[in-house]
Order: sequence, then structure tokens, then C-alpha cells
Amino acid sequence: MRRRTLLSLASATAMGGALAACGSAVTGEDPATGGGESGSGTVRVGHLPSALFAPLYVADSMGYFEEEGITLELTPLKSGQDGIPMLSNNQLDVMVAGVSAGMFNALEQGLAFKVVGSMGISPGDPENSPTALEVRQDLIDDGSVTSVADLKGRTIGVAGGPGATGGYLLAAMLEEGGLTLADVEISNLSTPDQEPAITNGSIDAATPSAPFSTSMEEAGVASPIAVPAQGTTGTGVIFSETFVAAELAQGFFTALTRGAQELSEDGVQTDEVYQILADTLGQEIDVLKASPMYTYLPDLAPQPDQLEAMQAAWIQAEQITYTEPLDVAGFVDASFAEGASA
Repeated sequence: MRRRTLLSLASATAMGGALAACGSAVTGEDPATGGGESGSGTVRVGHLPSALFAPLYVADSMGYFEEEGITLELTPLKSGQDGIPMLSNNQLDVMVAGVSAGMFNALEQGLAFKVVGSMGISPGDPENSPTALEVRQDLIDDGSVTSVADLKGRTIGVAGGPGATGGYLLAAMLEEGGLTLADVEISNLSTPDQEPAITNGSIDAATPSAPFSTSMEEAGVASPIAVPAQGTTGTGVIFSETFVAAELAQGFFTALTRGAQELSEDGVQTDEVYQILADTLGQEIDVLKASPMYTYLPDLAPQPDQLEAMQAAWIQAEQITYTEPLDVAGFVDASFAEGASA
């Protein structure tokens, strides 16, 4: 187990407000009524307001999209699944969000889009991981849970449930103990609701991201027992089928990679980057500085092996409606990452 730096400033109330309150970069415009056609200079991007998607906000603030002749129209989403119909109906050009079982189901049902890049990748550092499997402290103290394997049959809180990105991250951590999603009971709890549920004993463990994970530890109600392995990722950059062929597509992706290259490999960012994130997301800089962050590939190349692992985990957990895996190569396009690094 590990203990990370405790966050005196990271309360659930502060973070919950951060996800809802966005800075000037986020328009909040209804994608059904706003947004220009791809090729007009405007690129319509659906996103989940979070530091997880820092390359997007950094590239925008530093003018990299503008240099490519692009004006961003950013539309906040509640989940990545919400953006899939918008991409398929050309209401959005791009989405940066978590991958879900529902996305695989949509592909199998004939909806078309391409995964063209990756976003945050787990550093695998047990002392500094942005996501952790936190176990109720009384279960740790009385020896009921000493390893991941001891979670078999127990209830674990996951934002979005087993078919969400958090479900895949949980599956990746359960694998350490020889378990699958089918071996535990999953309670669909938003991240801010996980600490109260841990505290009142209604769940045995949870998979919060920072700063919620460190807030649990600071309160003494939970301790981490596992983190996703290095290289694990559940998020990506997704283009609509129309935008894949648009003139602005490569320029958009190149600008996005320039934003990624402004981010530090060890997760400790410059004051300029922290200020950009604070202004865009409405978060306190001290909270951002105290929160572990994901790492990013300099070319943001897509990760087909992770997509295959997600699909396998969700088929096994019966979160996907089909049983014969889709060929990942059919919906992954690495050409934009290759073009950005050329």
C-alpha cells in the first residue's frame, strides 16, 4: 500500500464545483444548434471538463489551434457515451472523453467514428497515481482486506458503473488479485459520493480519482490497495467519420499534440500550465498542484492494445451486447499521430 501527499484543500465540494464550472474556453453551447461545419475554421469538440484532458486546454490557451487556422467550439459533456450520437450525426467533429462499453455497442450496431489518439495514461506509480482502488479503513485495520484478492464478493463504488471507463480501470486493478468485474458487486456512484458511502459503510471500496482519493486518505476513512499499471488508459481522442477527411483534421491533431508536449512526464507541471487549468476548469491552483496527474504520449498515439483489453473485459462482464470481439483495427486510425510527429 502507499500514502500520497494529503490534500488539505481538496474537498468533494470544491472538486464538484470544478467539474460544473468552466472558464472562458468552454462555450457550453448546445451542439444541436451551434457549431460550424468542419472545414469552416471552426472545430466542434465535445469534452468532459477535467484536468485529464489537459492537452486540449493547454493547446487552446497557448494559441496552437489558432496557428492552424482553427477556432474551437467546446461543448461540455456528462459522459463520453453522450457524445457518440453527436459524432455520428455530425453535431460534433471531435470528442475527448473516456471510452465505454456503450461505445463498442454503438460500433457493433453500425454507428461510425474513429479513435485517432490517446489522452491520459496511468504512470503506474503507487505513490503518485491519479486513480486508486481505495478500501474502507476498518477492513484494512481488522485484517479483512489485505490484498486485492480479498475484495471478492465485496461492493465497490465506480463512477458510471461497470461499463464506464472507471469499470475498466477497476478491472485492470482487480486483475492483480486474479479477479474480474464478475467477482465483485459494483455500485454506480459518482466520484463525490464515494467518500460518504465509504464512511457510512454502504460500500467496501471505491475507485476515486485525485483529489477525491487523497481526500479519503486524509480523512482516515480509506487506504489504497492498488493502482492501474503503467500504460493503462481508458480515454481517447475520437473523430467523426466526416471530420477524418476534413482539411482541418491534421492541424487539429497536431495542435493537440503540441499541448501534450507542454506537459511534464513526471506529472509536475509549470505554473503556466496550472494557471491554464485553473482558469479553464474553475479549480484552485493549490488543489491542482497537490493532485497526481496522468502522463501523455508526445504524439498522443492511439492505444489499440488498451482498446482490445477494454473490449475483452466488458465482454466478460456482459456489459457488451455481442460476444465475438470487433476488430479494433477497423475503428482505430493512427495516421494523425504519425502526421503530427513527421
